[in-house]
Amino acid sequence: MCGCYVIFSKKLNRFYVGATQDDLSTRIEHHNQAMYDKNRFTALANDWELFLFIPANGYPHAIRMERKIKAMKSSVYIRNLCKYPELLQKLVSST
Repeated sequence: MCGCYVIFSKKLNRFYVGATQDDLSTRIEHHNQAMYDKNRFTALANDWELFLFIPANGYPHAIRMERKIKAMKSSVYIRNLCKYPELLQKLVSST
């Protein structure tokens, strides 16, 4: 299933936003095992947990949502996506 995902590390107290068309649990497992590259941001921690998953109409849609969230550069925005369904709906429909 294609979608945009947000994972959170308690160790780093940081979010990571990504897009996937693969199995989500496998994707998170790979982040935790630093399988995407030892020098990447997610390799700094191994306690990544799913914070939010947003289903997409296809992989290009997932990428657009990922870029929009990253452009906001705000953990408050990410938390508000969970808190306010209308904000999440606006993101999905505007990308």
